[in-house]
Amino acid sequence: MSLTNRALWHVLDANSIWIKEFSSALSRVVPALGWVREMSWTGMFRNRTTRVHAVDPAVDLCYFPLQRGYSSRLLRPLRFAEVIADRMRACGASDARHSPLICTTPYYAPVAQLWPGPVVYYLTDLTRGYEGANARLVEQLDRQMCDAATLVCPNSRRIADYLRDEIGCSGSKIVIVPNATRRGNVFEAMPHGPGGLPEDLSRLSRPIAGVIGNLAANLDWVLMRDVIDSNPGFSWAFIGPTRMSIPDERQRKARQELISRGGNVVFTGEKPYGQLRDYARCFDVAILPYQPRSEPTYSGSSTRFYEHLAACRPMVSTRGFEELLHKEPLVRLVDTAAETNAALSDLRGQGFCDGYEELRWHASQAGTWEDRAQTVVSALGERLETEDGMLTQSAEMGL
Repeated sequence: MSLTNRALWHVLDANSIWIKEFSSALSRVVPALGWVREMSWTGMFRNRTTRVHAVDPAVDLCYFPLQRGYSSRLLRPLRFAEVIADRMRACGASDARHSPLICTTPYYAPVAQLWPGPVVYYLTDLTRGYEGANARLVEQLDRQMCDAATLVCPNSRRIADYLRDEIGCSGSKIVIVPNATRRGNVFEAMPHGPGGLPEDLSRLSRPIAGVIGNLAANLDWVLMRDVIDSNPGFSWAFIGPTRMSIPDERQRKARQELISRGGNVVFTGEKPYGQLRDYARCFDVAILPYQPRSEPTYSGSSTRFYEHLAACRPMVSTRGFEELLHKEPLVRLVDTAAETNAALSDLRGQGFCDGYEELRWHASQAGTWEDRAQTVVSALGERLETEDGMLTQSAEMGL
């Protein structure tokens, strides 16, 4: 089986912003359609799908109803996998046998098993590490997905090791595809110093230390509060939503205290993904204060890192992602508030030029969603050629 330029690629599903970004980049390489689930308790009674063209990011999306709890044994007789597969086949202008399906969660393993074309398992999280996840069920579905997939693309080395060593996925199928940033976020020439301040940060005085992204439980808020208390000469900008709850009481109270503080501590609220670039560029230093070894964060790939890499500003991060342990000197790694304070003091003494700006700029050129999409397309094509060659050889040998 070979890929054709006319075959439609299906991405199931594209609910998260990073999968939408990947799907958008993919659509600039091959025809692609992202499927967005609309979960409800009445999903089994709804049949309507809605296809739209999203502008930011630019990508075709198809919204489809899905019954909450669809993966449970109780609802298996309703055959949701067959329904989803039929919907996707109906949207493709070409033969589904030549249309690749990219599955982004193990819960779509039954769909992957039914799909007549090539399947890519694009796993961006250690799903079994999520709070409330049934680890045994997830592992079973991971095995089914790896068996059904032609190509398996975890976004970190740690997830790749899990799939190979614990799930039994063939290493020949695995290609690591980390997270990324938009091509438009990468500077054409190396910048010199931070960018201008967005309007809602304009009253802050420099130096500005900033945090972007989901401001949730995987961040160490106690550490951040201690660092802020120890560095009154800095301004602090937090860019992102705070609506997700934090189970740990100390962490929850520390976040709420900082939200209520005011003064040189600003929480802007959620911003469109396309605007995060301007905030990342304006910081004197970016802070990535992840909780230590917290799953599923630790096993994944840090989107924040790639956003800040493109901005070329100095980064100080805790060791909350295994991936980041291999990213020095692009980022300075710390474990404690005291080490963070020392890193900030050093940067201030250097005028927030740590000497690695050019290295970050060069590294950012290959850290885009477009690069990731091309990697998947090329890897799948190579994998299919290998399989075709093996089949031909077997046929010639009479096997």
